[in-house]
Order: sequence, then structure tokens, then C-alpha cells
Amino acid sequence: MSPRSLPKFVLSLALLGLCHVVARAQRVRQTSETTNAYRVCEKFQRLLAENLDFSAAYEATFTKNIARRRAVAIRDGEFSGVDLDSVSDSLLITAYKQRMQLFYLMLPLAGPDNTDEERSFFPPNIKQILDRKPAADPKEFGSFVSQLEQDVRTFREHLDHLAQKNANVAARIQKFKSEAASGPFDPPKDYLVKPQASADESMGLRKGEKYYSIEGYSVIREGVDMKIVSIRFFTRLF
Repeated sequence: MSPRSLPKFVLSLALLGLCHVVARAQRVRQTSETTNAYRVCEKFQRLLAENLDFSAAYEATFTKNIARRRAVAIRDGEFSGVDLDSVSDSLLITAYKQRMQLFYLMLPLAGPDNTDEERSFFPPNIKQILDRKPAADPKEFGSFVSQLEQDVRTFREHLDHLAQKNANVAARIQKFKSEAASGPFDPPKDYLVKPQASADESMGLRKGEKYYSIEGYSVIREGVDMKIVSIRFFTRLF
């Protein structure tokens, strides 16, 4: 190496060292709580991907606190027009789970490619299921939940039948499952994820309570575990 090229060589080493320092500074170490919050979201999606079974994924990963479950069911269950005060927790939470189950069964069929596909995917009896609303009388909510449970069975049979006779539907289902199972699940490496303070009690959280917002999921510490409180599925899955 000539003396004339030495300064450039030294400068290159200095720049390389600086880049290394910057890269190290950008790779942050997340807390174990943050990592576990991401892991519970991963668990939910991977369980869901196995058989599009929302109830199984919900029971394994969501909050066990009944008050939180009820609050989220009221907010996200689309039961407007019904006075839910007299409806039991178990009925209300079951209704929410069935609503969500229908939603996840519908997603692989969203966006038919043409009119013929739309008629095949959503015949009149399936459209009726998706348009079903609860009666205004809370005394009839139990009957509504029983109907929802039947609707879920009907829709799943419809989806299975379509997948057996239509390769495009089978591919849609597989694609949805693969995308759900593949994440993303890794916490960011360039900034520290910190919990937020809740300002919305309808989310099942007390005002000011700390939670993590991860890809549309709201996650809290519940005892020694991290649990999902709610999921804003429209932002997470579209």
C-alpha cells in the first residue's frame, strides 16, 4: 500500500467502524414482556390457520377475564339495537365468538373474481347468514345465538363443499391459512416497543391501563401470561 493511498484506507476503516456502531445502536433488545406479547399473537394466528377455528384460538390466547370478554363482545359483536344489559355473559361471549367464526370462514371467499364466482360463493342462503341481525328484544338473544351456531355449521359445510369441487377455492383457503401462519411475528429490531395507556374502556381495559398494540391486536399482562384482549381484524387481515 502506497503512502498516498493510506489516508483513504484509514478513512474507509473509520467509516466501516461508524457503520458498525450505528448498526449496533439500531438493533434494540426488546423486553421479555414485549417478546411474549408478540408470541401470543403468533399463537393465535397459527392455531387459527390449522382449521379456521376461531373458538379454539380464542380460548388459547385471549383474556380469561369475563368482564373484559364481555366489553369486547359488546363493542365488536355488531349487536346494535339490542339492550344487552340483561343478556348473560356466556350468551354474549358465545355470540361474539360465532360472529367472529363466520367472519374468518368468509375471508377466503372475499373478493370473487367474477359474477359467476360471486353467485357460487354467496348463494342466497349464505347471504342471509351474513346479513342476520339479532331481534331487538333481549329475551330472544338466546334463540339468536342458537341460530348463529347453526349458521356457522352451515357456512363451514358450504366452504368445505366449495373447496372439494373448486380448485380455486381450495387454493384461496390454503393461501389464507399460509399467510395467517407465517406472521409477521418478530418484534422490530430498530426501536423499542413500549406499552400504551388505554383511553378506551370499551376495549375491555380500564382507563390508563397499559397494553401493547401489535398489528391490530391489543395485548395485556394477565397474571404471569400475556393475553390478547381484542383484535381489530379489519386492520390486521386486509
